[in-house]
Amino acid sequence: MSNFKQRFIGDKAFYKMILLIAFPILIQNGITNFVSLLDNIMVGQLGTEQMSGVAIVNQLINVFNICIFGAVSGASIFSAQFFGQGNHEGVRNTFRFKLVCCVLITGIWIAIFLAGGSELMMLFLHDTGSGDVAMTHDAGMNYLYVMLIGLLPYTFTQIYASTLRETGETILPMIAGIIAVLVNLCFNYLLIFGSFGFPNWGIVGAAVATVLSRFCEMGIVIVWTHMNRERNIFIQGVYRHFKIPGNLVGQIIRKGMPLLANETLWSAGQAVLVQCYSLRGLNAVAALNISTTVSNLFNVVFIALGSAISIVVGQQLGAGELEKAADTDRKMIFFSVMSCFVVGAVLFLVAPAFPKIYNTSEEVRRLAANLIRIASMFMPLYAFYHASYFTLRTGGKTGITFLFDSCYVWVVNIPVAFALSRFTGLDLIAIYFACQSVEVVKAVVGFVLLKKGVWIHNMVEKM
Repeated sequence: MSNFKQRFIGDKAFYKMILLIAFPILIQNGITNFVSLLDNIMVGQLGTEQMSGVAIVNQLINVFNICIFGAVSGASIFSAQFFGQGNHEGVRNTFRFKLVCCVLITGIWIAIFLAGGSELMMLFLHDTGSGDVAMTHDAGMNYLYVMLIGLLPYTFTQIYASTLRETGETILPMIAGIIAVLVNLCFNYLLIFGSFGFPNWGIVGAAVATVLSRFCEMGIVIVWTHMNRERNIFIQGVYRHFKIPGNLVGQIIRKGMPLLANETLWSAGQAVLVQCYSLRGLNAVAALNISTTVSNLFNVVFIALGSAISIVVGQQLGAGELEKAADTDRKMIFFSVMSCFVVGAVLFLVAPAFPKIYNTSEEVRRLAANLIRIASMFMPLYAFYHASYFTLRTGGKTGITFLFDSCYVWVVNIPVAFALSRFTGLDLIAIYFACQSVEVVKAVVGFVLLKKGVWIHNMVEKM
C-alpha cells in the first residue's frame, strides 16, 4: 500500500502546484462551456431546426478551431521546454512560428467555408421526416456567414494565450475567457430574443454575440501582454522581424506537423462520425448537440488536467529533470482518472435533467439523456487516454500521437460508425455506444506506451 501511495499519490505541495496551474484552465473552460450550454439552450428555444443548423455549423467550425489548436500545440511543445530552460529568445521564436502558421491556416479555412459551406452543411441533412431540412440549411448558412468574422480574433487569442500559459501565466487567459463568455451570454440574450429594445435576430444574433466576445477576448489578451513586457519577456521585440532559426523551424515542422495533421484529421473524423449519426435524422443531430454541449461542461476536468500535464511535465523535461517528470506524469494521470470517476457518476445521475430545458420533442430529449449517460460511463476512460495523449505529445512523440489519435479514429471509429449506420437497423443509442466502446483499445495502447517511457526526452537541451 505504501508503495502504491508513493507511486500514484502526491503530497499536499504536489496537488497545490497542480491545482494552481489546472484550476484557472478548468475555471476558464468551465465557464466557457457553461455559457455555451446557456447559449445552446437559448438557441434551442427557437426550435429543433434552428438548433440543428447551428449545431452543424459549430461542428464544422470546430474542425477549424482544433486545427488552430494543433498548429499552436506543435510549437508549444518547444515553448514550455524553452521556458523551463530559461531561453526567452526560444520562446519568442516559437511565438513567431505560431503567428505565421496560424494566420495562414485561418485564411485557408475562411476560403473553404465561403466556397463550400453549403455543400458541407448538406452532408449532415437527411430527410427522414423528423424535421424541415431546407429550414435547417438556411438557418445554418445565415449563422455561418457571421461566424466567419470571428475566426481571425479566435486565432490571435490562441496564439497569445497558449504562450502565456506555457510561460506560467494562466490567470490572465482565464480572466479574458471569463469576460468574453459573459459578453457572449449578455449579447445572446439581447440579440437572440430582441430584449431591451435590441433587434430580434434569432440565430444571427447568437453568431454576432459570439463574434463580439471573440474580439473582446483577443483585445484583453493582446493589450495585457504588451503592457506587461517586463513580465512577458518573450513579447519584447517579437514583431521586429520574423527570422526564425532554420533548425528550430525544422524541429517544429518535424515534431509539430504530425500534431497539426493529427488534430485536423481527428476533428474532421469527429465531424464524419456526426455525419454517420445524422443518417438517423434531425432528431439525432439535435440530441447529439444537446449531449455534446452538456458533456463538454463536465469534460473540463480531464481537459484542464491534460493541459496541466503539458505545462508541468514539459517544463520539467526542459530543465532536464527526467525522473521527476515521469513521477509527476504518473501521479497527474492517476489524479485525472480518479477525479473523472466522481464527475462521471454525478453526470450519470443528472443526465435526464438537462434535455428537459430545451424546446424540442420528447424523442430528442430521450435520445439526449441516454447519450449523456453513455458519455458519463466512459469519462474515466476519456481521462486516461486524454492524459496519455498529452504526455506523449509533451515528450515530442507526435508521430506516435498521430497513430494513437487520428489514425485510430479513421481506421477504427469511423468504419464502425459507417457500417452500423448504413448497413444495420440499429438505433442511434446502440451505434453511439458501440463507437465509444472501441475506445478501450486506444486506452490499452496508451498504457503500454506510457509504461515503456518512450516520451521521456529533453528536446531543447542542445538548442
